[in-house]
Amino acid sequence: MNSTLVQNYFREEKLPHIWCPGCGHGIIMRAIAQAIENLGLDKDKVCIVSGIGCSSRAPGYMDFNTLHTTHGRALAFATGVKHANPDLEVIVITGDGDASAIGGNHLIHAARRNIGITTIVFNNNIYGMTGGQYSPTTPTGDLGTTAPYGNVDPAFDIAKLAAAAGATYAARTTAYHARPMTKYIEKAIAHKGFSLVEAISVCPTYYGRKNKKGSAVAMMNFLKDSFVDIKAAEKLPADKMVGKFIMGEFKHDETQEEYTSRYKKIIEQVKGAK
Repeated sequence: MNSTLVQNYFREEKLPHIWCPGCGHGIIMRAIAQAIENLGLDKDKVCIVSGIGCSSRAPGYMDFNTLHTTHGRALAFATGVKHANPDLEVIVITGDGDASAIGGNHLIHAARRNIGITTIVFNNNIYGMTGGQYSPTTPTGDLGTTAPYGNVDPAFDIAKLAAAAGATYAARTTAYHARPMTKYIEKAIAHKGFSLVEAISVCPTYYGRKNKKGSAVAMMNFLKDSFVDIKAAEKLPADKMVGKFIMGEFKHDETQEEYTSRYKKIIEQVKGAK
């Protein structure tokens, strides 16, 4: 991370961060700051909201209007912030458990409403902060402290879930693919409506160690080798996609009226009727 980015967008007195060595969350946090800088946003008009979890520590390091809320409720708080001041760029930082377990209904309905919030999901496939419990994105068969014999549940596909629920921008990328990630986050922030970027991270401490995934470097190389861009995947035969995962933009050109804009029209209609 270059020094200018740190000076402009981070609370230097709060650094270094507390994430474990090899964690991918710092890469994602940097990509958010870089995207904001690339867009030339006034940081006083940016509000970053988080819930609880490893990822949700990020707003404490970032020098914007920030709000650290309760577990699973970041999108509910962010909805209130956006309603109170629709001119703010509201960005939610959340984890896979925070977003799709206790916060799952908030995610679905924020997407359904198409409210102008950008959600960045730091997906490391585990509840890292609370001790390694399996999450809704833990792969079937993988181990967690609450799945000592292997997770029996199928995993959520968060990007496709958001797209199906009504998000008008949805993408997936990984901590290895840092440059594309920055571009997707830029596009998500600039998009008018609900946007979500699922950023696949790595957790060497709880997920990697328990599942014998190797070192942090090995886990990053797995992301490099296993994720295929959606446009490239469309051209590959089925046998070449065995064991691979798709990343890229799942929704990017859909336009619908943004929720607070529709809500404002109702307010004006009521005022005019008086």
